[in-house]
Amino acid sequence: MAQSYDEQFRARALVLRQRLALDAAAAPIPPHPVNGDQDRYPSRIGTDTRGLPHDARGEVQPEAWRLASIAFTTRDPADFEKIPLGGTRKLVNPVGTLAISLKGLNAAQFGLPAAPALAGAARAADAVEIYWQSLLRDVPFSDYRDDTDNELVRAAVDELNRIPEFRGPKINGQVTPQSLFRGSVSYVDASDPTGATPRWVTPPGVVDGPLVSQFLYRDVPLGNQSLSAKIRAYAQAPDFLTGYDEWLHVQNGGAPRARITYEAAPRYIVNGRDLGAYAHTAQAFTFVANQLLGVPAFAADPAYGGLYPGNQSAAAPSDPYLRSRSQAGAAGTFGTAYYQALINLAASSGIRINYYQKWYAQRILRPEAFAGLVHHRLANNVTDYPIHQTLLGSQALERSRAKHGTFLLGHIFPEGAPLHSSYPGGAAINAAVTATLLKAFYDESREFPNPVQPDPNDPTRLIPYRGPPLTIGGELNKLALNYSGGRTWGGIHWRSDAAASFPQGEDLVISLLREQRATFAEPFDGFTFTRFDGTRVTV
Repeated sequence: MAQSYDEQFRARALVLRQRLALDAAAAPIPPHPVNGDQDRYPSRIGTDTRGLPHDARGEVQPEAWRLASIAFTTRDPADFEKIPLGGTRKLVNPVGTLAISLKGLNAAQFGLPAAPALAGAARAADAVEIYWQSLLRDVPFSDYRDDTDNELVRAAVDELNRIPEFRGPKINGQVTPQSLFRGSVSYVDASDPTGATPRWVTPPGVVDGPLVSQFLYRDVPLGNQSLSAKIRAYAQAPDFLTGYDEWLHVQNGGAPRARITYEAAPRYIVNGRDLGAYAHTAQAFTFVANQLLGVPAFAADPAYGGLYPGNQSAAAPSDPYLRSRSQAGAAGTFGTAYYQALINLAASSGIRINYYQKWYAQRILRPEAFAGLVHHRLANNVTDYPIHQTLLGSQALERSRAKHGTFLLGHIFPEGAPLHSSYPGGAAINAAVTATLLKAFYDESREFPNPVQPDPNDPTRLIPYRGPPLTIGGELNKLALNYSGGRTWGGIHWRSDAAASFPQGEDLVISLLREQRATFAEPFDGFTFTRFDGTRVTV
């Protein structure tokens, strides 16, 4: 007797699940290079130890580190419960990253370059940049132009141009006001598969037009509701973590004693503090662009519609329903809700990949802890703290000391960074998977319609952007790097943290889409998108 379709369907599902599981298991485990700082310094000054108890100088108590090291080695939840804490804040999800991912590759199957070493010139370059960002975070982005008369912008550009190890975007080989503080990405170099020497790139579109992505200047349609693009901006209050007692309290895991204050009225993102505020609690990030691309425009009130009219679909050219006479995609496949489900899945899986490296391989120092070493080196003559001269002799550091009275790094967030290590960046991998999936789902070559920018004289208004055309793909790249870069504006991440996460996010998306494609019944030629290094890939 012939099997029913239902029986055949079940049998096909079993065969496919087994094949996909075997394919995933066959993917090799790449090298996970480390910078050597944890073993290089017996006092663990080059290792993230925040949240554990520290002495008056900010060095971790040896017994606390011994117990933490046992947990990192055994990965036994019971051993994590034995780690003593220095305050009331808890370590962020070290055991959660050990969960097995049933879709896509597992956390250990993703590579990344080695992080910059504590004493190296590359780390000093990161530090000079982040000190400049702390000084410039209240300067409007409208001042970041080649004819700027802003002295701080010009001084930052000049100093970064004199640092060979600086890896931010450049225009014609130079850091310019237009390229200043925009995002870049670091890949494992194919010629050095150990990951010791990263390959740096500037993603397409990132230095074009306004620094802030167009997606962050559009109200987002949510059915009969609309999410405003205006934010509740943080006031230009004194920066946090610049006093030593406050700094040490936070290193020990104490709850923040200070509080953020806010501006009186919502407005658009206009400066680095605003991007930091957005990235601090960016719950809407993963669905903003999908809604704007997947929902038809609504001429009567643009706040309740997307970017393109219903008869001008933003779908990628490979979408099978563009060629169908009688059918359309929906929540099952090739619809906005389906795309959102994959974005949410990828965001969770990405954090597992990212935290696996943070907790079990890298344990890289956060900028706030690094700044404590700088402060002791210069204010207290602790000469065994090996800070590179590129930072020690920099204008950025001296100007920061003149502003705050210490060598500590000013932060936007009173609690400093989350209690897990700096490298690679967690927000960055969420940004990477979101942008990469959207470039696969939608036509990234489309021109972004009616681009805007905030009025330099009134940040509650938008005015037209007049300049070269901007593309969907370029603005998605920019959106992702705005989110990850907002964490650097806040003071909690290095450029190199975010840069290393973006290729991991791409590789995760490729593994997920490869599996999704194998499940489809529709005739489909595959997902095609442009990687952050400008190359094209079809899955």
